[in-house]
Amino acid sequence: MSTATATATTGALPPRTVTARPVTFGRVLRSEWIKLWSLRSTWWTVVLTVVAFVGLVAAMSGIVRQIGGDGPADPATGAELSASFVYSIAVQPASLAAVTLGVLAITGEYTTGMIRSTFAAVPRRLPALWAKAVVVFLVMAVTALVAVALGYAVSTLILSGPGLALDLDLAESWRVLLGSVLYLATVALFAFAIGAIIRHSAGALATIFGLLLVVENVVAAIPWEPLRYVRPFLPASSGARITLPDAAQGIYANPDAYWLDLSIAESFGILVAWTVVLLAIAAVLMRRRDA
Repeated sequence: MSTATATATTGALPPRTVTARPVTFGRVLRSEWIKLWSLRSTWWTVVLTVVAFVGLVAAMSGIVRQIGGDGPADPATGAELSASFVYSIAVQPASLAAVTLGVLAITGEYTTGMIRSTFAAVPRRLPALWAKAVVVFLVMAVTALVAVALGYAVSTLILSGPGLALDLDLAESWRVLLGSVLYLATVALFAFAIGAIIRHSAGALATIFGLLLVVENVVAAIPWEPLRYVRPFLPASSGARITLPDAAQGIYANPDAYWLDLSIAESFGILVAWTVVLLAIAAVLMRRRDA
């Protein structure tokens, strides 16, 4: 009797309907944003980027203060160059943290196998790649903006007394500051693309650090004629021109080192071109390879 009643009751339940929500780029972007911030490595690299940049700005500003003395700033003495160059120096170690963020944002999923769940949720795959790229760029851009703002505040506190602080009335100063933000965000995206191609954290980081720290420095240091034609197309050193003050741009006009006379924007475009090409390669491989 009770079994029959239970069967009748069960049969009387209305069928459940599940509404499938379409996979839109906005939803994928939101998912990737949440996913990136759920990683402890993201927080560590963000903090490390800010600490490295601000710490080196403070240290270099102290050196500029000692060298500059207590007199007023005089552009003819190079005081303005020193204040500007502080940020150009600080952006280099910060870029290593930015590279780490970009790589781990994609290789971590391959290491844990979570990429299979991502591809199951986004069968077309490429929207997931573009969403990850956008999130990496935005996170590093905001991080770099905070780092530059804090660095400027610290540098101004140290250098305003002797009158050596960066002058925001100069267009060059804004280019150096905002150029540092743009460079760090683009380098993170550049690293993300390499990470998407290699798919292994150690291999991707070794490749990027080898390129940025070894290959580019060796090519720049060896006085060999064929390398003269390679230097203008190196990604990091060309892209970093946007962070250099005008008085430090002279090396790029040296025909013995650079045969191709490029503007600052054109040099930065080389880094952008590298990034776009690598992202295109990553997209093709992501469509063809198994997860």
